[in-house]
Amino acid sequence: MELKWLEWAKQMQAIAQTGLTYATDVYDIERYEALRQMSIEILAEYTSVSQEKITLAFASDNGYTTPKTDIRAVVFKGNKILLVREKIDGAWAMPGGWSDIGYSPKEIAVKETKEEAGYDTAAVRLLAVLDKKFHPHPPSPYHVYKMFILCEITGGAAAAGVETSEVGFFGIDELPELSVERNTLGQVQLMFEYLHNPNKEIILD
Repeated sequence: MELKWLEWAKQMQAIAQTGLTYATDVYDIERYEALRQMSIEILAEYTSVSQEKITLAFASDNGYTTPKTDIRAVVFKGNKILLVREKIDGAWAMPGGWSDIGYSPKEIAVKETKEEAGYDTAAVRLLAVLDKKFHPHPPSPYHVYKMFILCEITGGAAAAGVETSEVGFFGIDELPELSVERNTLGQVQLMFEYLHNPNKEIILD
């Protein structure tokens, strides 16, 4: 589902970054720098991310290029799913965010739920690993894997965090406007399938 120009720009950036990691010839380095600059200009032209932010993100990343990982905590209470309202766009998402160095995926799910929704949780199992390019998210300069981890509430209480303004539980027929940068309607509906079928196999894109 990913746009071709976006796929090509990401591949260009990956080739350039990897080339700059291993190149020793001054002319090769210049070519890789030019290729990376072209990818930055393409991404800035067709996404909502500024060229300055894209340059900073790419320039600060070294070594072999790998996808970024977004962790989402899937928390149910009865037949309703936990969502938080994101301050950045005013829409709703499962608690989560970028994976942090030093934390396991389960630890990230638990940490993000506490920080964004106020609840203490225990991570139970992995439900899905989805490649963002196969789903109807807005164009993004990053190649992203999204991990959805089922968590159970063990304590705490609803409380918004630094990046969130509201916390709520919603049934499948009463979902609010979703933050599609973070989760799509299809992905939220998929999580409800796990609620009704706990033995459903892990989905891997």
